Amino acid sequence: MSNLVSTDWLGQRLHAPDIVILDASWHLPAVKRDAKAEFLAARIPGARFFDIDAISDRTSSLPHMLPPPAQFASAVKKLGVGDGKKVICYDSAGLFSAARCWWMFKAMGHDDVAVLDGGLPKWQREGRPLEDGPPVPPQERHFTPRVRASMVKGMADVAKALDSGSAQVADARSGTRFRGEEQEPRPGVRPGHMPGAKNVHYASLLQTDGTMRPANELSKKFASAGINLEKPVITSCGSGVTAAILTLALTELGVRDHALYDGSWTEWGASTNPVATG
Repeated sequence: MSNLVSTDWLGQRLHAPDIVILDASWHLPAVKRDAKAEFLAARIPGARFFDIDAISDRTSSLPHMLPPPAQFASAVKKLGVGDGKKVICYDSAGLFSAARCWWMFKAMGHDDVAVLDGGLPKWQREGRPLEDGPPVPPQERHFTPRVRASMVKGMADVAKALDSGSAQVADARSGTRFRGEEQEPRPGVRPGHMPGAKNVHYASLLQTDGTMRPANELSKKFASAGINLEKPVITSCGSGVTAAILTLALTELGVRDHALYDGSWTEWGASTNPVATG
């Protein structure tokens, strides 16, 4: 299965018994949107709500960090996700937090996972069916996590990579945040970026309808930002959500050597590590 599926693809398989649809909508606190309430008001039929904040490492002070394997398995089993199930993630922004859900499944060794290209907005624009109200509780399944440690990087890994030049860092935040021209949304986090990091704003990889750009355009976006796709890449952002959009794009381009910095700028910007601006 491709890492991206179209609304047509899902529309034809909406009630397939081997597919689990997950609404992984998540919004920055400043947006003041309630993803769970919106899910109960309108969702793709049969979808279950994947809560990125709840399905996270509760021992970490950082937001929505990847949880331990047993905790992840326990949470997704309750959503009806099991071995052999195809997981389709979508969100209410188009292509935003669904990529984080996709990456979490990949990092837990579940390859049968894809993102709905264009998400709920495209589905709604096309007049496709919706449902509302509390979802029917799914039947629990058995999920076996097989952690891919190589897909996740910590702060020490990133510092070492930047210092040695062994990997490039692609920062998915906006240009103004990357350059330190605006304050960070979280208190205690300095504005700016990691010295040596390159800026690939996640929104530049998307088309106006919220779908991902074709491969030739994605390649150009990374190249123009100074990222060499022949060399290892570590993706980063504010808190590990939009970095996954870059990871999804790299996967679509067939780039094999890449990982995501889970703590991202929330961790780095609050640390004593060097920060660059401009």
